[in-house]
Amino acid sequence: MTHDDDDDLDALVRKRIRALRLAQGWSLEELAARARISQSTLSRIETGRRRLALDSLVTLARALDTTLDQLVETGADDVIVSPVIDAARGQLRWPLKAEPGMTVVRQRMTDPPPDSPARLRAHPGREWLVVLSGTAILLLGNRRLRVETNQAAEFPTMLPHAIGAEGGPCEVLGIFDRDARRGHQRGEGGREPV
Repeated sequence: MTHDDDDDLDALVRKRIRALRLAQGWSLEELAARARISQSTLSRIETGRRRLALDSLVTLARALDTTLDQLVETGADDVIVSPVIDAARGQLRWPLKAEPGMTVVRQRMTDPPPDSPARLRAHPGREWLVVLSGTAILLLGNRRLRVETNQAAEFPTMLPHAIGAEGGPCEVLGIFDRDARRGHQRGEGGREPV
């Protein structure tokens, strides 16, 4: 890392501290009190008149409800992420870098949900989904829920569940935590319900 890179990172961190403080609606005095540092010290940190010290950054990150890693992160190189294509199940999948274990899945469905309660699956995790087009039927425990275009559903996957299309094709965008994704990968046998 060159001296210029250090200066750029230093300026970026200072801007982030100020931006996070303002986003919370906090004055210098309020953040200084939360971080247990003086208001003048915080002002000098934000304006570059005081050296950034690791202990100050840790304290400020905690007070701003973020992490030191997020405060000093520079990796904006991989902004665009291409999907993993699973043509057999009509899915596109994108991992979320900021949340390891979280996956976004886009799936086109044409089949109705299974008609047998024995085909519903339960596993650890949580799922969130939004219907992009068409109408989906979400079977959740003993309930049959109609989810229309632009409506979303969120549920714990320990409830037996399955999803399918109603009245024609539908497209669904789902977000799976690590456990929900694993539960679906283990249960693969044909079409993977969301």
